[in-house]
Amino acid sequence: MVIKDKVIKAINKQINAELYSSYLYLAMAAYFAADNWLGFAQWMKVQSREENAHAMKFYEYLLERGGRVTLSAIEAPAKEWKSALDVFEAVYAHELKVTGLINDLLKVAREENDTATESMLKWFIDEQVEEEANAVAIVEKLKVIKGFANGLLMLDHELGERK
Repeated sequence: MVIKDKVIKAINKQINAELYSSYLYLAMAAYFAADNWLGFAQWMKVQSREENAHAMKFYEYLLERGGRVTLSAIEAPAKEWKSALDVFEAVYAHELKVTGLINDLLKVAREENDTATESMLKWFIDEQVEEEANAVAIVEKLKVIKGFANGLLMLDHELGERK
């Protein structure tokens, strides 16, 4: 089965969104690193690599199906936030947006009767459940900490363990 143009266009749009996500998390890593929050920075660098891997999954899938990958400009991400809580609230909001994009892509696959793409998207749907849960868990911890230095230091250490 040849992949349809509408699905190719939607997947290329998702590749760009995943690369933007990688870029956003790298900007967040730089924000944290500049203030010497190296654990938070580490978490963001790992997240950036993970988002890049997601883009490559779509990239490889599109090529495997005979589609043409067409890369477009990646929007510049924000570079300043008010606090660690502000950053992780932005992470959570961004992951909700990505979930919406994956759901939109699933809708296109279904409209085009592309069961192969629909099957491939199941992995991403499951991944987004995990991404949202991880982000909201950190948001909730930061809300409990309420900016107390000891709590921030402990969370920074915990998040720095992510490999």
